[in-house]
Order: sequence, then C-alpha cells, then structure tokens
Amino acid sequence: QVQLTESGPGLVKPSQTLSLKCTVSGDSITTSFYAWTWIRQPPGKGLECMGVIAYDGSTYYSPSLKSRTSISRDTSKNQISLHLSSVTPDDAAVYYCARVSPPLASYDYWGQGTQVTVSS
Repeated sequence: QVQLTESGPGLVKPSQTLSLKCTVSGDSITTSFYAWTWIRQPPGKGLECMGVIAYDGSTYYSPSLKSRTSISRDTSKNQISLHLSSVTPDDAAVYYCARVSPPLASYDYWGQGTQVTVSS
C-alpha cells in the first residue's frame, strides 16, 4: 500500500517561502516511469498541478508558477519537497502530493493534504 504524507508549516507570512515535504512509503520515489507531483486547491477553486518530479529526478513546472516553484527530492528519506517563494494570500490552499502512474499519468495515490494559510 502506497502512502503519502505531507508535512510543513500551516501558516506562512507574505513574501516568505513555503516549504513542504511529502514522505512516501510503500514505494520508492525512484521506481522507473513513475513521477510525483504537488497539487493545490485554493478555497472555492479547482485543483492546480504545480509541478512534477520524475523517477529520474527530472522536473516539470506549471508555467504560471515556474518562476516561484522548486520541487526536489531526498532519495535517502524517500521524500519529495516543494518550495514556493514570495507567497501571497493567493497561495493559501490545501496542498497535496500524489503519485503519477504510467501509462496514462493518472494520479493513483494521494496524501491527505495540508492546509496552508498566508497571513502576517
């Protein structure tokens, strides 16, 4: 059973960097052809894919967030990390990590999500 657990601060001040971790169990983040993604959902809005890190460490970012987003990994801890810089209240959302599975790039396993508030 694959499990993903997000962790990080629930409150971030405007202009600061939001940093979240996703700890994966039941699978390795280096398993060939799988990828891992960060998705967020602002209140009252739809899901937004922020970016993806593949099994080989390659990354893809949403064009709208690319300048502020970094996704990295720690293979020794089987963790995926998200860093979002220069946050504003518009970045307040529930943040999820999920596994992206071939061949259709479906999101088959999700974390429970972590609420992030941006406020001074």
